[in-house]
Order: sequence, then C-alpha cells, then structure tokens
Amino acid sequence: MQSFAALLERLVLTPSRNAKLQLMCDYLRHTPDPSRGWAIAAITGDLNIASVKPAAIRALVADRIDPVLFNLSYDYVGDLAETISLIWPQRPGANRSPALSEVVETLMESSKAQGLLLVEGWLDTLDSTGRWALLKLVTGGLRIGVSARLARQALADYGTRAGDTVDVSEIEELWHGMAPPYLDLLAWLDQRGPKPVSGALSPFRPPMLAHPLLSKAERIEAADLDPSLISPTDFAAEWKWDGVRVQLAADKGVRRLYTRNGDDISKTFPDLLEAADFDAAIDGELLIRSPQGGIASFNELQQRLNRKLVSPKQMTERPAMLRAYDLLQEGDQDLRPLPFAERRKRLERFIVTLDDPRIDLSPLVPFTDAAALDELRRNPPTNEIEGLMLKRWDAPYVAGRPAGQWYKWKRDPYLVDAVLMYAQRGHGKRSGLYSDFTFGVWRTTGEGEELTPVGKAYFGFTDEELSTLDRYVRDNTIDRYGPVRSVTANRDTGLVLEVAFEGLQRSPRHRSGLAMRFPRIHRIRWDKPSRDADRIETLEAMLPD
Repeated sequence: MQSFAALLERLVLTPSRNAKLQLMCDYLRHTPDPSRGWAIAAITGDLNIASVKPAAIRALVADRIDPVLFNLSYDYVGDLAETISLIWPQRPGANRSPALSEVVETLMESSKAQGLLLVEGWLDTLDSTGRWALLKLVTGGLRIGVSARLARQALADYGTRAGDTVDVSEIEELWHGMAPPYLDLLAWLDQRGPKPVSGALSPFRPPMLAHPLLSKAERIEAADLDPSLISPTDFAAEWKWDGVRVQLAADKGVRRLYTRNGDDISKTFPDLLEAADFDAAIDGELLIRSPQGGIASFNELQQRLNRKLVSPKQMTERPAMLRAYDLLQEGDQDLRPLPFAERRKRLERFIVTLDDPRIDLSPLVPFTDAAALDELRRNPPTNEIEGLMLKRWDAPYVAGRPAGQWYKWKRDPYLVDAVLMYAQRGHGKRSGLYSDFTFGVWRTTGEGEELTPVGKAYFGFTDEELSTLDRYVRDNTIDRYGPVRSVTANRDTGLVLEVAFEGLQRSPRHRSGLAMRFPRIHRIRWDKPSRDADRIETLEAMLPD
C-alpha cells in the first residue's frame, strides 16, 4: 500500500507527461501481481469498491475528531482525503501496513459495516501519505492528473522492448474485454504469455483525432498547415457538431455506445441502442433531436449525460440520435485501413440501407477554395455547429492524432468581460490554491446596478497567472461560505476577466437565466475598471434566435 501511495503522491506533484509515464512504468516493473493490476484499475477509474462510501468515511471521522476542528481543517485544506489523512488520531496497536491487493480484495468481499471497520484499522496502521492514498482508493476520487488513456499508454510503454513495440491502440482494443487485475494482459507485456484475445463483442476502437487548424498569427510550428493551402482536391469538409463524439458498435446482438475515451455509456442511451440493428461500428456525434426535427442545444444533451437510469419521459422529451461521421467496421471487414474517400462511400450506402431517423449522415460541405471555406466556418448555418472538420481524402483511419490527416477549424469563440465574484479551492495538486472562479456581469435592478453570476471557469490561465489570481483572492476576500470566498466586486473595485466561451443557452437553473458552453479565462484585464465590464444585455444579444 505504501508503494502505491508513493506513486500517487509523485504523480500529483509531477507536471510532465513523460515523467508521469516513467513513474507508472517503474511502478509496473517493481510491483508484483496482482497489486500492480489493481493500481492501474484505480488510476483508470475501473475499480469500484461498493462497501465504502464517502458518507460513511465522514461518519467514521466524526467518531474520532471534534467536528469543529474537522470543519475548520477541511475548509482550509479543501480536500476530504487530505484533511483526514493529516489530522487522523491514530490508536496504538496496529503495526502492519497492508498490501494494495489485500485492501482491494478484502473490501470487495466485505459488507458495508465490515468495510468501514477495515478502513478504520488501516487508517491507524498507515502514515499520512498511506492514509491519503487509501481514502482516495476507496472513494474513487484520485484526481492525480492522469487520464485513463495516459495509464494505458504507460502499459504500452512498459510492454515495449527493443524491436518489440506495443502500441497503445492494442491496449485500448483489448481493454473492454478484460477485468482487473489484468493478469493475462500483464503477462503478455512481461513476455511471459501470449497476447490476450479479447472476448468482448462490440469492442471499443481507438478514435482518430484531429489537429487544430490555426491562422498564420497563431501557428507556432512551421510545419503547421496554413489554412490558405486547403483545397477540395485534397480535403473533404464537414461540419463539426456540438455534441459528444461517440462510437456506436453492434456485434452479434451485443450493442454498445462508447465515448472517445472508451467509457461505456450504453445504459444512458437505450433509445439509440435500439437503432443499432446491424453488425458494424460507426464513429459519429451524439446529439439530441429538437422538437422541430433539427439539432437541440448541447444544454439539452447535458440533461441526459451521466445518468445511471433514464426514464421513458426523458427519452421522449430529449430523444438521442447519432450523426454519422465514419464507418469503421462492417460485418467482419475492418474498414479502417481504407482511405476516407472509400469509407465515406461505404458509410453513405450503409446509412441509406439502415433507414432509421435516429442515425443519419453528417453531410459534406462543398467549397471552392480556402476563402470560401473560412466564410462558412465563421458563419455556420446553425448555432449547434462548432466549426469545420477537414479530412484528407486519402487518409486511413489511424488511432491517435496522426500528423497532416485531420484538422478541426473551429469558429471564433465568444468573448465577454466579467467581474470576479467568488473563488473556490481546487482539487488534487490545486487543493491549496483558489482556482475555480465565478464571474458576473452588470444588471439593472430596482436597487440599482448589481453583478449577476453568469459562469464559472477553472482553466485558461498559466501556473504563474493562477498564483497571481490566488494571491488576489486572499488579499481581497470579504466573506467566507465554507470553501468559497467572496471577493470585493463593486463599481469602483473589482478584477475584470475576459472570458471566452463556445456558446450560450437559456437556462432556468441559473440565476442569470443563461448557461455558457466551455467557459475559460482568456485574459486577466488588470487594466479595465470593473464598472466597464459587460452587461447582461450583451450576453442576451448573443443568444440564438
């Protein structure tokens, strides 16, 4: 358990992607089975320990620690596991640190009451770092700056030897047919056994991704493609829809819907699975059909995402659909090695034969030259389009982000000047910094001018800017609401943030009546007086007709 704790701590404190990969490879190399497999399952989010929940951990803490002391500590630290690990009062007697495999496998077989007693005993045994790792493990909230795909990349790197390369796409295609602690997979990577054969029907196929297409002023590398060189001879263009990139696969009656990261979201969209009456795999965009027959806003799709259960009413009010981009598999034939032009023809025939309104074809966008294409990008026919996708006619479907094949050319973001109102501490490596910022714009009320919150952002700034923002929050706090700080924000004093976002929708759930799509801090306007920030009318004018 202590070596797992040390790994998590180093991953949190290591910003470099390559260094994180090396840390995970070293752990795999020096940790025996099955502990290393359970560690990977925890990092990828594929480990679910049902016997221990955060509410039970809180109740356990209440029996050991003065609640006032705990609340003050939690308010300062901002992370539940870190707070408990630092102030947990150990009882003497326990002196053996458990192995990670012992923790996981024992809890898997325990009742909730038994599991809580086990956790209590282990908290007495472990040091503060071990306690932190244990609590992160059992509550499922690691937040260590490692994605599931990066962990799978570490497995591929670990399995690569001189002259014997393992590609991450091989790991990803096997992943959904395997279960923790991945003994067969690790035996293959150790060259102690054959490559596993996935027993999963309708497997996930790693997606092909695009590079951003940037203007000359924005390009950094000379090798970046100049937009002016785009021609219809070399590239196909299609709209980039504002939904969720997914893969709908069906194989011998087994139907699955995956996100681009390989997460299985089939249970959330049974209405779309009903349309998968085929043996094939389609790459496309998950969308919601509007009552008028068009595409609904992303806000409508959000109402169905991340639900464990979906009711018939929800499916009726927000029917799911798939806008097909590509055909990866048809019957027993893998189409990915074919050029895009051939796959597109196969896709068009497939959709016509399917004849189901829940799955339609993403249309190609005809254009004559780059200037005409740029005009289309800036002025798409509907607000549910984020921009354009450009695909080389001769490009095979290659997992990852191959150079020079696909490009995304997004429309320019919306910009608004807003005033910082509230700040909250982040999580993980940001737990000691105020990094989540709520901002507002001016509105006229019966009592005069007031700020109305319109969004929250926690990215878009550099580490140096984050340190500056954190210091500003601490120096200008005027009130506290648990982990949230209210800062000075009036007509005379306040910090203006230039906020970029992709779209705007009406939302009765928000006080302002508006919801932003992908808000992020574009610039810190130290130069701009707070009274000159934008008004709510400015945002309302941006709403789609």
